[in-house]
Amino acid sequence: MSTPIDHPRFTCALGGALSAITSLPKAIPIIHGSGGCGGNLHMAHYAGSGFYGAGYCGGTSLPGSNIVENEVVFGGSDRLSEQIRTTHELMDGELYVVVSACMTDIIGDDIQSVVQEHRDNGIPVIGIETGGFKGNSYKGYDLLLDGLFRHYLKPAAEINTRLVNLWGLVPGQDPFFRGDLLELKRLLGLLGLEVNTLFAPDETLDNLRSAPAAAANLVVSRAYGVDPARTFEERFATPFKVVDLPVGAVATARFLREVTAALGLDPQATEAVIARENDLYYRIFERSSDLFTDVDMQFYAAVVGNATTTLPITRFLNEELGWLTDLAVVSDGLDEQFHAAVIDGYDRLESGYQPTIIFETDAGQIPAHLARLWPATDGNRYAPIFSPAYILGSTIEGELAANIGARHLGISFPLNNRVVMNKGYAGYRGGLSLAEDLMSFAIPGR
Repeated sequence: MSTPIDHPRFTCALGGALSAITSLPKAIPIIHGSGGCGGNLHMAHYAGSGFYGAGYCGGTSLPGSNIVENEVVFGGSDRLSEQIRTTHELMDGELYVVVSACMTDIIGDDIQSVVQEHRDNGIPVIGIETGGFKGNSYKGYDLLLDGLFRHYLKPAAEINTRLVNLWGLVPGQDPFFRGDLLELKRLLGLLGLEVNTLFAPDETLDNLRSAPAAAANLVVSRAYGVDPARTFEERFATPFKVVDLPVGAVATARFLREVTAALGLDPQATEAVIARENDLYYRIFERSSDLFTDVDMQFYAAVVGNATTTLPITRFLNEELGWLTDLAVVSDGLDEQFHAAVIDGYDRLESGYQPTIIFETDAGQIPAHLARLWPATDGNRYAPIFSPAYILGSTIEGELAANIGARHLGISFPLNNRVVMNKGYAGYRGGLSLAEDLMSFAIPGR
């Protein structure tokens, strides 16, 4: 029997799919399930993602088949067919995505047959099985991408050698995904590339439809978007490369060089971009370095987040700020097949200061992991202590920080003590933003 999780940091696969679909412009989800699923999942993602909001035809406007006992006994295909037809009539969308809930997956409704009937009648609709037992919300993101690549996209007439697709940041589950995607698009644009991210706020479904024309795919996660990238390669023969999400000047320069080498771009032009961006970055940063050194802003740290962002933020703290990150907690229920890839990233930290890496979904266990690294001093005034300390994690870690007298910055889901609009921590601009937030939250009480 599985054990309960204290304060889970994700929802089910359906929740992840819904959050991603409502981040696609003019895409409308249709839930095939009971009436409570959509509302409950919306509220979880709405608050936990920095108050991301409902989006177009999301939130309480989510269409759904709302099956009841009759459909559970006799099947809900007719009810789903009716819902697809009326949603298309009443809601102005360019793409309709049927997503199934636990109940309809359990009773075995064949949503693909129903969807295909309406596709044959000219409705742009696809279907994806996203019953909650298939995985958590990160899995829902992967299932959505896989479904789009298999059932919606068509091969391109020709390849655009300057076009790349980029994914790996999960809408909602990565609260800063909008700002991060915009910064990554800006950086890759400086290399002369055109970029489809699918979920950036400045894109349309035309970006999704043009994805098969890309020369390569970049996945900025060691865990999420990797399996869909394999599907994309299988369907369209498009190679992909996994690169870590860059945070700060050092990691971003590394990121740009990796992309340059992978795509065969001009390395001299890339070095010119890095030189210009580094110059601006450090000219801005050096002014704040007076504060940084004057108040001795050096900390021990612990980082709690998902498999995509915990390593990049740990690397920024260690390699750019010179902090000592003792504990890195990957808290998203990551499939074990990806554990080795995540650990490999920490083994390659150039600072040489290696944190203890824990895969832990239970918020109640994180204080215990930290206590094992830093046992209680039992009144010994000369014993080493985890202080001054900074906890970077979700809102949940605020209590841990308060209990040990540490500073706290919310950087991961669930994040309901900050409003996130276009803020991001990726790239040069994101590194400055993260340093700014860290120092701002540390100043009170100094």
